[in-house]
Amino acid sequence: MTEAAPALFVAIEASAVGAMIWQSRWLYMVANVGHIVALLCFAGAIAVMDTRLAGGLSATAPGPLLRKARQLAVAAFVGLIVTGLVLFTAEASHVVLNRVFQIKVGLIVLGLLNVLWVERTIMPKVAGLPPLVPMPAGARQGALASLTIWLSVAICGRAIAYF
Repeated sequence: MTEAAPALFVAIEASAVGAMIWQSRWLYMVANVGHIVALLCFAGAIAVMDTRLAGGLSATAPGPLLRKARQLAVAAFVGLIVTGLVLFTAEASHVVLNRVFQIKVGLIVLGLLNVLWVERTIMPKVAGLPPLVPMPAGARQGALASLTIWLSVAICGRAIAYF
């Protein structure tokens, strides 16, 4: 436990839930593996969506493909949140002070803002497009931003342990 952390995060780590995570033989490990599995599913879904929005996979109608990939991305993101909260609770006082973790949280917010922008401005334009039709303006930029942001989030997530 890091006493320099804000009291809220010291309390989270010292809570009954935090103690349960550390005292369990399996809980932290299962959450860690679950986080990686959710990350793989999320990354795969994002890669498919962003590839299509950037103009790839053009022989496929974008609407149905993006809808299915979005469902997987949302489910995987929920898995990332749940498992991430378990991992965070176990080490809250240390992790909250970690600069790489702080950058990761900022990037997640940026990624979600990009999702919101793409959902509101691009997705309505592509929902009914047939195969082989070029993507609308902004789709490629939103996709490239998404790939860059979410890859950076994953890199930060893995780098937290080293800083």
